[in-house]
Amino acid sequence: MTGPTPDGMRGQPPERRRATAWAWPSDGGGRAGGSYAPGLTAAVPAGQGPAMPDLAAGRLYRAVSGVDGEARPMADAERAELHDPLAEVFFRHGRFPMSSRELLAGLDGAGAVPEQSVFLVSESGQLPPPAAPGLHRDIRYAITRAERGRIPDLLISTGANSDPDTTFLQVAAWDAQAGHFNYYMRIRPAWVWTGDSWSALAPASRGHGCFDSHVNGSVVMKELKQPWIHWQSMAATIRLAPDDPLRGDPLYGQVAGAEQLETTVKALVGRWTDARLAKVTAGGTVDRPDHLLRQLFTSTTVNLTSTSVQSATVRADGDDLVLPIGFWLNGDALLDDLGLPVASAPPRVPAALYLGSLSRFGFRMQERTSGFSQPGDTFFAFLVPEAAREDNDVVHRMVLAGIVPAKFAAAALMVDFPNPVYSTDRARLMAYVPTAPTPAAALADSVADAITTAARGLPQDSPEARFAEHWALADDAWPTAFAARVDTYLGRAAARTGTPEGFDDLTRLAESRRRDFRSRKLNEFELTLPVTDIPADAPRLRMNEDATVTTTAPAPVTQGATP
Repeated sequence: MTGPTPDGMRGQPPERRRATAWAWPSDGGGRAGGSYAPGLTAAVPAGQGPAMPDLAAGRLYRAVSGVDGEARPMADAERAELHDPLAEVFFRHGRFPMSSRELLAGLDGAGAVPEQSVFLVSESGQLPPPAAPGLHRDIRYAITRAERGRIPDLLISTGANSDPDTTFLQVAAWDAQAGHFNYYMRIRPAWVWTGDSWSALAPASRGHGCFDSHVNGSVVMKELKQPWIHWQSMAATIRLAPDDPLRGDPLYGQVAGAEQLETTVKALVGRWTDARLAKVTAGGTVDRPDHLLRQLFTSTTVNLTSTSVQSATVRADGDDLVLPIGFWLNGDALLDDLGLPVASAPPRVPAALYLGSLSRFGFRMQERTSGFSQPGDTFFAFLVPEAAREDNDVVHRMVLAGIVPAKFAAAALMVDFPNPVYSTDRARLMAYVPTAPTPAAALADSVADAITTAARGLPQDSPEARFAEHWALADDAWPTAFAARVDTYLGRAAARTGTPEGFDDLTRLAESRRRDFRSRKLNEFELTLPVTDIPADAPRLRMNEDATVTTTAPAPVTQGATP
């Protein structure tokens, strides 16, 4: 789970995760602007974030990146507006826990949000300790606290295998009265409020601080689906040495599987989406419709998905690998939410072709900050970005609420559907979305009319013309028509995947999408993804509907870019 992390609090010792991917220039393996020295607990992008002067003990400060030039004590009136469990149990009574142990003990003592679940995540956690004796293994707890029988109101992120008094401590806290999450972090000897869910959507703070990861204001679990790569789960275990001190930590004894956290995170994303939609559509008018529809037309963020096969167990004469449906199309939205009657299964790749690609393209797990390198793929094979749950959730709930019809969502998603993430074609359609308040009943028609009008003067293969063709389908015909196209595409993809040339193309395409992900701040750790010998400046690639792979334009900049 990604916690609330400011861009870099100048003037304070860092209390952040050791974000190794931020340590390098943006060369496809990291992102620009970071500085890193081995032994520090964080990579601090130079010159970013509010200045953090010496903080006074026993105070709650405000420091919203992109808005506040310097951290300042929160006024009494501001603190009075915070109604989440962290504020009500601690800050309102002048209590400021300095470690996760103090925080949890304080909640227990107050009888607040008593139902606790503990989860464990580490990008290096599924590497056998003897195979990487010098590797700094960043292991983190994600802890949830809830009222009994309800979804959590507190999510706590902190280091598991480091000093609890000095490791990072970050909290996302649900304020039921306000209907949003508040984001906090401890910066000794105080606590800092770094914004709320609405800060993620505000132009000045969007994409800054903790909202470089919580880009739409909700909680984040990148590896949301089975096999929950990097998490302890029913599919894999975080591997510890027999004498690892973590084994003696009481929290470690409570660790549950990430399959439980998946359900929790989905519910929390939905809770924020419902609260957000209720507020921005009050009175029948959609306020800033572009803020909603960018989650249909662009990839504001992504999740990570893979096969369920451990890469080390693949044998040349073994079973085929079923590549994740999220690599081929946005199956969650098109198949599950919109119900396209697609009959085809995801394409399979012969195990021998997969193994050959690992050596041919020089796959390895690599962390330059430590010098660690190991040949091969991630623990679970073929890890790639897929369409984000939080984007799909907004679209799905807009359809359920009648803000846009299912046909409108499908017509948009079927534009360039073989590229479920980072599509320049779908992103181009954002130009036709209004920014001014728009009656909800007229929103879909107004956008569709603008696109179809523009399409008359554009080539037949333009994104506008393709949307117009989709929109012209009869209301009872579009599900079958779209499903037939998806079935044809998956059939062609299955045929190409079984050939050496075809799978090499898919390998290059997967790496192209991973490069797009690496350029986002959500990419914190070098060991999240495999490294290959494909050049970092290789042309960006796209999948075509005939299942061929060709070059395409640079990825659209969507994170924090829409005002």
